[in-house]
Amino acid sequence: MVLASLLVLPACLGMGRAAAAEEPCRADGEVVVWRFPRRAGPGDTVRLVVVSETGPPGDLVVRGGDGNSRPPGLVTRHGGPPWSVVVTLPQAPSGLTRLEVRRDGAMVACRVLWEDAEQDPQEPRGWDRAHEALYAAWIEHLFAAPPGEPLAFASLDPVLRDRDRNFLHDAWGLGEDEEGRRAPLVPDCADLPYVLRAYFAWKLGLPMAYRQCSRGSATAPPRCGAPTVVEVPRDARGFDALARRIADAVHSGNGRTALDDEATDFYPVPLDRAALRPGTVFADPYGHTLVLVQWVPPSAEQGGMLLAVDAQPDNTVSRKRFWEGTFLFAATPSAGPGFKAMRPLLRAADGSVRQASNTDLRLGAGAARFDLQQAEMLPDAFYARVTALIHPEGLSPEAAYEAMLDALIEQLEARVRSVENGEAWIRAHPGVVVSMPTGAAIFETTGPWEDYATPSRDFRLLIAMRVLLDLPERIDRHPQLFRLEGRSPKQARAAIERLHALRTAERSITYRRSDGSPWVLSVAELLARRERLEVAYHPNDCVEARWGAAEGSPEYATCQRRAPAGDRRRMEAQRAWFREGRRPSR
Repeated sequence: MVLASLLVLPACLGMGRAAAAEEPCRADGEVVVWRFPRRAGPGDTVRLVVVSETGPPGDLVVRGGDGNSRPPGLVTRHGGPPWSVVVTLPQAPSGLTRLEVRRDGAMVACRVLWEDAEQDPQEPRGWDRAHEALYAAWIEHLFAAPPGEPLAFASLDPVLRDRDRNFLHDAWGLGEDEEGRRAPLVPDCADLPYVLRAYFAWKLGLPMAYRQCSRGSATAPPRCGAPTVVEVPRDARGFDALARRIADAVHSGNGRTALDDEATDFYPVPLDRAALRPGTVFADPYGHTLVLVQWVPPSAEQGGMLLAVDAQPDNTVSRKRFWEGTFLFAATPSAGPGFKAMRPLLRAADGSVRQASNTDLRLGAGAARFDLQQAEMLPDAFYARVTALIHPEGLSPEAAYEAMLDALIEQLEARVRSVENGEAWIRAHPGVVVSMPTGAAIFETTGPWEDYATPSRDFRLLIAMRVLLDLPERIDRHPQLFRLEGRSPKQARAAIERLHALRTAERSITYRRSDGSPWVLSVAELLARRERLEVAYHPNDCVEARWGAAEGSPEYATCQRRAPAGDRRRMEAQRAWFREGRRPSR
């Protein structure tokens, strides 16, 4: 569970313990304190990150040379596992000497503030348990925001440029993240987990690995070649070159490899709270990838949430919540879908580095937890299991409906941004017709079609709409998944049908038509347009057509262009893929 808050710890915490200044700075190994930047001195802004695998870290005490405590500055706490606290000391005075972490008065971790970077004890040996925990804490802090608020960025780069979000910003103390020193990072969904992992490895001096993989077929999942293992250069230019090589090499097939395959960059994890930590990847059977960022515990006001981020071909990065309309899971011979972690890298005594094998993983290498239970699961069992983790007390049908409707609205609002990005590109390139690929390539290609067409997004959106509409039927099929509070499934179903009619009329999105004027569409109107939305993904169609406006309607009156007639005929021929939620074979 995650508790993200900003506070200033009281100055009196630990005051009057001058004798503690003489206590040796030690740690129990379960709580680790990291300092960034690695090269820091008095007067610099210092970020201290406390990470614990065994519960909230405890009380924080920043001490000066006189042994007395000082206010530790801005403190952001995140729940766990792993639990973490990020302490920011702006323009830290020279009198501060160390941060102590105490539980029940006993020191469990300690960090000297101004030690020589060349003798830094956090110099890594490899991707061990402590580094994996720090990676999870970094991902959570990077995308932290109140759970009810939308979180979206034009690309990953503004996230990493934000010093408040990215506690690894300028971690070497060499100005390596300054504008112009490092190239912008603009990964798509398949690149995102690799780029995040590579950036973290760069900052921590860790190795990185990636494989080149096939895309698989209708009857077999992708297969990969041998890993490329690299020691990430410390300089920005070397990192830029590595990021480009990774982006050129990896694609959606990397995440869809079979769950029991050993020649992969990922391995399957158990479906439990400890394993599904920030940084864990979800790979769906159709090629989309998300990265977990936060667990939100249920409260009296709302149910729990499992949040993730994804990147789109137009470079946008946004946060999503777990539900059936976003996290697509299917038992299929063409992919090994589900939750996965990146295979850790092990460093031998001779300094050589290799990816952990499945045998290593079963033995817990790098804090790994290898598990094949997802390989045996049908979708209903998978969703029931994860939903039970998010809502351990269960949800009423009404709460479940509201959560699904909120998630659908998030997907619709994300589509508004994607369509607007496409419109901006078309306006900047007047007269240009975006070439439509043939057949299944509409889902996997490069260039303007990949960046601004929305077939994959619309495919998922139409599935999400069906999931919402199917909830009354699901209450009948699986009443044990809901808190019915004495009602029969039939009574609960009728209540949800009434709520659906009310709420879909109330909730809406707004898009801008071709002339710039706003147009409001209720969810009810959008659900009624599902048939037209099956062929609304071409960026050369006017924005009105892309939102399913009927020809001749007042809404459609501002439409100024249509996709080529031949492309529209091909979209009609491919309509069944979207209607049936069945991606074509590769």
